[in-house]
Amino acid sequence: MSTSNPFKGFHSSSEIIRLAVMLYVRFPLSLRNVEDLLHERGIDVSHETVRFWWHRFGPMFAAEIRRKRVERMRSFSTWRWHVDEVFVKINGERHYLWRAVDHEGEVLEAVVTKRRNKKAALKFLRKLMRRYGRPQQIVTDRLPSYRAALRELGGSDLQSTGRWLNNRVENSHLPFRRRERAMLRFRRMRSLQTFAAVHSSVHNHFNQERGLTSRHVFKLNRTAALEEWRQLCST
Repeated sequence: MSTSNPFKGFHSSSEIIRLAVMLYVRFPLSLRNVEDLLHERGIDVSHETVRFWWHRFGPMFAAEIRRKRVERMRSFSTWRWHVDEVFVKINGERHYLWRAVDHEGEVLEAVVTKRRNKKAALKFLRKLMRRYGRPQQIVTDRLPSYRAALRELGGSDLQSTGRWLNNRVENSHLPFRRRERAMLRFRRMRSLQTFAAVHSSVHNHFNQERGLTSRHVFKLNRTAALEEWRQLCST
């Protein structure tokens, strides 16, 4: 059975919609910045249209990217997760953004909670394991919530803690922080959750680790990633 076209009924082409969503999610730009960049290319859309496209298609694109990566990641025999949480302000109130990356630096999951207790840690770890299975090792800081949650999940033997072991996930917050500043913070918990999930998938897709490869290999990978993005949700 053929899949229905998600772009059916829109006046703009799928290429323009994908470009607008990519600019907004991938780079630290405001909606009006994206409107101006599209205008320079001869594309006349308002920032509210960009907002609607991002809300409509951003999660759809992220889900397809995530599905393809899950299939590849499950084949790892020595899969290590790095887990950490950061403070995020929503209307002046402190919330917690739990994030997990693997040993290659790819963001696996992002979950927003109001607390940093055992219940929140359980919610986060259960979602991770339900989607990706069990890793060989989970690196965390010394927050007691992790120990209590892993004990309930029967994974106490998976946990590793150390002063410098979790640098990978702590440094992975930087792209999100830059994006947060461009958006002048978030106003709703649901908006933060949606954007964090989409941003992590898009960042994974275009993150080519340019410092670890030659210029020639980086250009090939970048071209392949862009071409794959242009095919997302195509029928």
